[in-house]
Amino acid sequence: MNLHKILKIVAALLGLAGIIFLVMIISKGDEAIKAAALDGDSAIIDPMAFVTYIIFALTIAFVLFFVVKNLFTNTSSLKSTLIGVGAFAAVLIVAYMFSSGDDAGKYFYNGVPATEGESHMVGAGLIAFYILICGAAAAMALSGIKKITK
Repeated sequence: MNLHKILKIVAALLGLAGIIFLVMIISKGDEAIKAAALDGDSAIIDPMAFVTYIIFALTIAFVLFFVVKNLFTNTSSLKSTLIGVGAFAAVLIVAYMFSSGDDAGKYFYNGVPATEGESHMVGAGLIAFYILICGAAAAMALSGIKKITK
């Protein structure tokens, strides 16, 4: 049996399990699920969640495997990928350097104030987001200008 047939069988079994668990969830009804959730009982939904976790893990594993395989079989794309990863890492480092933890204690989550480290990381994430948005806008503008001038 080749790998393609095995994967088709696994996908079919996971799909069938998902359908069975979905029917079980629907047959219980919303009110029963809400009442069970209030009591801390998630046994109705747990099997569907496990199927979802398995599918998610398999998807991530296959994506990572084929991306890494393609990177090492196609060395020309390896260089551009490493440049992209390096540029992204540089953006994160710059964002972290420019962020501060000055807002620590001003923001709360479930009544607990944010620590300086959490505030610093959130600030870095926001700054990185702004840098990447500006970079994307600049790339789109330059692409539009190149198309117009051709």
